[in-house]
Amino acid sequence: QGQLVESGGGLVQAGGSLRLSCAASGLTISSYHMGWFRQAPGKEREFVATITWSGGSTYYANSVEGRFTISRDNAKNTLYLQMNSLKPEDTAVYYCAAGPALHGTFLYSIPSKYNYWGQGTQVTVSS
Repeated sequence: QGQLVESGGGLVQAGGSLRLSCAASGLTISSYHMGWFRQAPGKEREFVATITWSGGSTYYANSVEGRFTISRDNAKNTLYLQMNSLKPEDTAVYYCAAGPALHGTFLYSIPSKYNYWGQGTQVTVSS
């Protein structure tokens, strides 16, 4: 059974940086599209970023484009999210997810397309 475990969250001042990690076990991330989502209190889970199984393409939500960078280290079976220039509105629980690399278009921004999820890590940005 595949498992994803996030780490690296915490409290940071606005303008600061954090690097989230997502360690996978029981599944090989090189066979999956990997994504980051976030959920703030009282809001629905929203797409943040995705990197394709090959690492050849990345996609970002407009709200984080230019500030966040998603990357993967297949040798370490780990996904990363580098977050710079953080804003209070980035405060949320951040989740990593794995979606199967099948034929056809992968709807990367839709949570239901991912079949493995981590437990989440809290990111709090103070103003």
